[in-house]
Amino acid sequence: MNKTIFYLSQLFLFLLTSLAAQSQSKIAGELKIDYVPFSNYVRPMDSTKTSAESNFKRSQIAFEIPLSLEMDQYDRPKLWSFFANGSYAKMENKNYEIQSLPVEFQGGFPNEMLNAQIGVKHLRSISPTWSLMIMASVGVYTDMVEINKDDVLLQGGVFFIKHFNPNMAFGMGPVLTNSFGVPMVLPGIYFNWESRGAWHFKITFPESLQFGYRISENFDLKAVVELSGMTAETKVNNRTSLLGYQQIIAGIQPEIKLGKHWTLQPTAGSTLLRSFSSTNRKIKDIFREKDMANPRFTTTFYGAVALKWQF
Repeated sequence: MNKTIFYLSQLFLFLLTSLAAQSQSKIAGELKIDYVPFSNYVRPMDSTKTSAESNFKRSQIAFEIPLSLEMDQYDRPKLWSFFANGSYAKMENKNYEIQSLPVEFQGGFPNEMLNAQIGVKHLRSISPTWSLMIMASVGVYTDMVEINKDDVLLQGGVFFIKHFNPNMAFGMGPVLTNSFGVPMVLPGIYFNWESRGAWHFKITFPESLQFGYRISENFDLKAVVELSGMTAETKVNNRTSLLGYQQIIAGIQPEIKLGKHWTLQPTAGSTLLRSFSSTNRKIKDIFREKDMANPRFTTTFYGAVALKWQF
C-alpha cells in the first residue's frame, strides 16, 4: 500500500463520522464497544507470522444535535447541527523484537490511542435533486504519549450531493485538512445506496456494506462488512508522523429495537484486515511509494455491541 492510499484511508475514516448522520433531524447518538483478541503479528519484510501478538479494545461515543431545522420548498431539511465524537483504544503488545518492526515503529506499536473531535454541519437543498453540505471540525488525535499542538487536526469540507432517488445519493467535493502540517485541499467522495422491504441492502462508501432480512418490526438480521480505524500524531526520530490503524471486519449483526427511541446492535464475526500505517507529515511524502507492506495481524475473532438512540 503506498502512502497515497494510506492518506485516503485516513480521510475516509474522518468522513465516516462527519457524513454518517448527514440528514438527522433529531438528537441522535451511539455508544459502541468493540474487541479484537490477541492475534499474531505478520512481519512485513517477508510476510512471516511471528510469535508476537497484539489485541485491540475500543470504546466509542458519537452524537449530533440539531441547532436549527426547517423544511424547504423541496420538502427536504435545511439544517444546522453540532456533532461530537470520541474513540479511545487500548492495546496490549507481547513478545515483540525491535528488529522485527519497520523503522517507523522502532518504539513499538502504541498502547493507547485517543481520537476526539467536535464540529458543525450545514445541510441545504440547492435544486430539486442536489443538496449542499458544509462541515468543519477540530479534534485531538494522539497516542497518549504526549499531547501537544501537533495532535490537533482541523478538518473541513464542502460536498455537493446528487439525490438520484430517495434511496440513492452520491456526493463529492473538496476537503480541507492540516494532517500534513500545512492546510491543503484534497478530494472527498461519499456514496449511499439502500433498498427497502423485508430483504434489504445498504452500501455506504467508504464505511460499510450490509445485506439483511427484516424478521419483524423490531428485529433485523444482517450480514455486514465494515471499515473503521483511528489516527494519531506521533514522534519518529524526533519528527512528527501520522500513525493510522485500520481494520475491516465481516460478521453477523442483529438489530433489536428497544421501544421507540433505542436500538441494540451486537456484532460477531472476524477481522479481514488489521494493520498499522505511518507517514511523515510532509506534503512531498503523500505520493512517495513505501518500500514494504504495512505491519499487519492474522485474522481472528471480532465482537462488538452498540447502543443507538434518537429523540
